[in-house]
Amino acid sequence: MTVYFIGAGPGAADLITVRGARTLGNCATCLYAGSLVPQQLLELCPPDATLIDTARMPLEEIITHIAAADAAGGDVARLHSGDISLYSAFTEQRRELTRRGIDVEIVPGVPAFAAAAAALDTELTVPGIGQSLLITRVSTLSTDMPPGEELARLAQTGVTLALHLAAHRAAEIVDAIAAHYGAECPTATVAFASRADQVVLRCPLSELPQQLADHGIRRTAVIFVGRVLDPSSTTPTDSYLYSQARMTKLRSGAHDDSPSTS
Repeated sequence: MTVYFIGAGPGAADLITVRGARTLGNCATCLYAGSLVPQQLLELCPPDATLIDTARMPLEEIITHIAAADAAGGDVARLHSGDISLYSAFTEQRRELTRRGIDVEIVPGVPAFAAAAAALDTELTVPGIGQSLLITRVSTLSTDMPPGEELARLAQTGVTLALHLAAHRAAEIVDAIAAHYGAECPTATVAFASRADQVVLRCPLSELPQQLADHGIRRTAVIFVGRVLDPSSTTPTDSYLYSQARMTKLRSGAHDDSPSTS
């Protein structure tokens, strides 16, 4: 039997992957965070599946439920919001399950930053303006940032930032990065991306704390900072991918060493 860690996507029930939906439909037990996973996704589980809300459970209790379901002989779905690779607490769960000899497999999902970019109708890597995206967060009482990953240090690169789990620390964000990005640097915040109650805010970096406070945004948000949010501020360079030069090169049979867009 296998425990499938499934990325449920950013919020909208129809943004789970086909593989994720199919896997849910084959699992006898599903553990999910009720505060983050939409109820409609649970309807993809078998009618007789055991559904366990883990929103208020400590790790030990979650692992106990998973181990018991595995011992009963059926596959288990561990449903997480977003994608398992980002801020999912997968590592400690896998560690405990591996210690018990329980097989684990990841089914990826749509990450929140991708849904937030879609809400902004924007590309996060614009040629000539920005080609890097730095996904990070800020220190909290529950999770400190490792040495070398302090926001002020990361901001020295000047690349586009995608800040998760940080809306409640907006003033500290501005203090940490304003020297590197400038007070007028564009920001865009998407709260509850892809959900019916989605909120989109755009403002200069200096106005970020007040804007978030005015709209009551303190959680479930992605904050982007960078010039790519306003491509009109700089003349972008067209991508080589669809350029006439590349088309001519391909027609001539010459080797094409341009990267894929996947």
